[in-house]
Amino acid sequence: MQPGAGLRLGWDGLGIHLSRSKRWLLRMAYAGVTLRRKLAEPVTLGVRVLLVRDSQVLLVRHTYRDGWYLPGGGVKRRETLEDAIRREAREEVGATVDDLRLMGVYSNFVEAKSDHVVVFVSEGFTLTPVQSSEIAELRFVPLSGLPAGVSPGSARRIAEYLERVDAAARRW
Repeated sequence: MQPGAGLRLGWDGLGIHLSRSKRWLLRMAYAGVTLRRKLAEPVTLGVRVLLVRDSQVLLVRHTYRDGWYLPGGGVKRRETLEDAIRREAREEVGATVDDLRLMGVYSNFVEAKSDHVVVFVSEGFTLTPVQSSEIAELRFVPLSGLPAGVSPGSARRIAEYLERVDAAARRW
């Protein structure tokens, strides 16, 4: 893939259009899952990855919420953190991760959450296009020129990567 090629995958990028009503249903389902997690799963553990190539980072836009995010998701029961991020990278963006290093562990207590996110960095990976009902679009963007709508936590992690901050344990 050429740098800046603006890779667009997911349902929209593959010519599969989600109707307004289907997007609304996905958003409502996401709201329901969020409410259930707040009530039934008071502590959550997730993983995210900075997939960096040619001074660009891969971001995703979900079908169920607004904004741009680092790829990642929840850790399943009896799954290691490394297995979780490799699975999430493969499922969300079709990435097979060759090298992986720990960037930090972050905590998020916004919206009554007790969410903990382990962030990894990979500068060696291959991409194979995949269809995902979760991802509306994915795009390589310049590390120093993020698009509007990047989540604040993702923007902070990218800034820390650029500043070469050592592994950290802090708020998301």
